Amino acid sequence: MSVFRGDGPPLVVGHRGAAALARENTLEAIEAGLEHGVDAVEFDVVADGDRLVLGHSLRLLRGGEATLDDALARLAAAGVSAHVDLKGPGGEAAVVAALRERGMLERALVSSVDRRALRDLRTLEPRLATGLGYPKDRYELSERRLVEPFVPIALAALKRTIPHVLGRRLERTGASAAVLHHALLTPGLVERCHRRGVAVWAWTVNDRATAARLAEAGVDAIITDDPRVVRAPAASERP
Repeated sequence: MSVFRGDGPPLVVGHRGAAALARENTLEAIEAGLEHGVDAVEFDVVADGDRLVLGHSLRLLRGGEATLDDALARLAAAGVSAHVDLKGPGGEAAVVAALRERGMLERALVSSVDRRALRDLRTLEPRLATGLGYPKDRYELSERRLVEPFVPIALAALKRTIPHVLGRRLERTGASAAVLHHALLTPGLVERCHRRGVAVWAWTVNDRATAARLAEAGVDAIITDDPRVVRAPAASERP
């Protein structure tokens, strides 16, 4: 998989499978994404003992989670690319081994907010495309409803600083892609990344207006809970 869109529209990536259509980070959510024609499926991976399982964090695991290999096996069979979001360091060697086993090295992006994990991934497998996630939700604030109203305020502050910090982080990690919250993105920031040879993947986009703005800005991939939002034509475009 090329992490760049080339001359075509942005890649459509199902977020946590397709979290608006089935319980997130499950094989059912992955199936929902596949049914709606995504180019790639994103899912979170955490280390649960000696296993890598689908989940945003250990705190949110419910038991009975699918494994990384379960997810890769389904995507390999479907011929669809994988976006593995590695939650923290420690599972790099196991992720690389699983991708090799399933023949998915050329059809995967592995992202993380942890810069050490990205450097280790590139050392283990230089052919693997890696993505620098930003910003880091250290305390899982985006998962807590009580603080949700304050998230836009924090993002507005980060939008002012990201042009000054992103370049250094990309250089230190050697990432192939910048995987950024959509609210941080401007055409100028996308252009800066592209000049570095770095793709831009935007998360998490769940409305047509934002998807259209990002496509116009030149992002390479749009990560969405509901692929229908990005894929379906607007009412004015329907015959």
